[in-house]
Amino acid sequence: MGTESKINPILVAVIGNRFDAITKEIGETMLRTSRSPIFSEARDLVTAVFDKHCRLVAQTAYIPILMGALPFVVKAIAEHFQGDIHEGDVFILNDPFSGNNHPPDINVVKPVFWEGELQFWSVSKGHHADVGGGGVAGYNPNAKSIYEECLRIPPTRLYHKGQYQKDVWNFILNNVFLTFLVEGDLHCQVGACKIGERGLHGLLGKYGPDVLYDAINELFDASERQMRAQIAKIPDGTYYAERYIDHDGINKDKMIKVAVNITVKGDDITFDLSPSDPQTPGYVNSTLPNTSSACYLSLVTAINPEARINEGAMRPVNIIAPEGLVVNAKHPAPTTCCTITTAATIIEANWLALAQSIPMQAQAGWGRWCSPTTVGFNTRTGRPFADIHFMCKGGGGATYGYDGWDHIGVVVCSGGLRSPDPELHEMVNPYFLLQYEYWPDSAGAGQWRGGMGVIYRWRVDAPNIPAANFGGGLRDETAPFGLAGGKPAPKHILYLKKTSGETIKVEAETFYQFDLGDIFEIYQSGGGGFGNPYDRPVEKVHQDVLNGIVSVEKALEDYGVVIKRDNFEVDVEATERIRNKSMA
Repeated sequence: MGTESKINPILVAVIGNRFDAITKEIGETMLRTSRSPIFSEARDLVTAVFDKHCRLVAQTAYIPILMGALPFVVKAIAEHFQGDIHEGDVFILNDPFSGNNHPPDINVVKPVFWEGELQFWSVSKGHHADVGGGGVAGYNPNAKSIYEECLRIPPTRLYHKGQYQKDVWNFILNNVFLTFLVEGDLHCQVGACKIGERGLHGLLGKYGPDVLYDAINELFDASERQMRAQIAKIPDGTYYAERYIDHDGINKDKMIKVAVNITVKGDDITFDLSPSDPQTPGYVNSTLPNTSSACYLSLVTAINPEARINEGAMRPVNIIAPEGLVVNAKHPAPTTCCTITTAATIIEANWLALAQSIPMQAQAGWGRWCSPTTVGFNTRTGRPFADIHFMCKGGGGATYGYDGWDHIGVVVCSGGLRSPDPELHEMVNPYFLLQYEYWPDSAGAGQWRGGMGVIYRWRVDAPNIPAANFGGGLRDETAPFGLAGGKPAPKHILYLKKTSGETIKVEAETFYQFDLGDIFEIYQSGGGGFGNPYDRPVEKVHQDVLNGIVSVEKALEDYGVVIKRDNFEVDVEATERIRNKSMA
């Protein structure tokens, strides 16, 4: 931590909030100028400001799993172009082996100069609808190397001294199917970074670089103190846990272990993922930036969700992930599913380990992601389309004192992922929504129950639509876990019902073909429960039954609450008898 401050702490707070506001302005620009609903509706993006030393100053993590990888990206670009960075330059990068999470997340980075000197970096990152390769909207469950997944973009210049690099743009756009979406969203990101530059110029003009850097150092030190104070509350020790990925898409009968030893010593914490399985042939491999981001996210959500995440907050956190493991794969391993599948598994393992030391702050498992991405030609609009079905979001896990959030989505998004408006979704995609509602009994039972999952059914209204179903949570071992006596949530169930009458049980990490009139059904699991279900107040169980959240059968089976079928009132005597018997 730094030396004694010479700057007014009120001014530090003002400047810190202004940096935060600039990252929000970058994000709002992306939301309002993008062509892809993945940006504008789902908000699958992150924005940030870095200082001239490539230290994270501020960010707006619409999708939190993207946040921890940004420092790797900015450092990779700064190192690659060291001595050759100019005012007006704009850089692009999507290569997982150059600091990125996974290929569909494209980073656009703009250096910000003041009086001829580099002072900051304005950064935007978002999930693109198309990055080339042999998959569907970037997802290729059959890929055995990164070369089958995408067009790899190492640190590259999109603009040089303000000049549009037409050859680079043409090369990128000639390697994707959805040219109009990718081109529009790249321009959207460039424009957003320029908005960030404008805001930073305003700060530099008002305060000057020296005052801003004094404030930045104070902000870093304050975040470090805050994080260390929270870590110090965790009892010293080493805590082990493991969780599993369903499979890698290639070897579908083999689960993949993600394991961690978390060591707390004073106000330092180390995540050692060395016990994890080796990297896999399929595309669930994680890069170190993605693994680091998952570790940061699991810690922050467990000990201090309100922490300001910047360079200082990361100082007490150490991450060990030897190269060659599924949590730090070697080139040229495929990686596209790491942000959804592997990152969620890392977070779950970390939470289970932390639950041994701080059980009252731990969360039960969240519903994992499992849904198709599709691409093709929309006969209604006469245009190509790409879609990730963001409406099928599961429930969050319960924690001490609180039920889980209903329909909140996968843990790597931590509630940041937005479901699109159903009518808008039907306007731009060849699908017709048939059912979209809570799935009864999808929440894990507990003194505090998990959040609700959903039933999501739609009809395909165009022929010959390739689909890649990706994610996990289709096994009992990968369903959302319960804590402190709470019960797990059920695993996902997915069906593809063909017009021929055939019903196909859908697997994760697998290609499918949608045809005109087909119906796809998803039963997306809720979150795990926390605490003994028999300790849940009878009135709450009764209310859940009346609201269709818990069935009469599950009220009895899981909670020991007897509901009369004729009037849906509680049979008080029978309930007391069952609950008292279980406590005897």
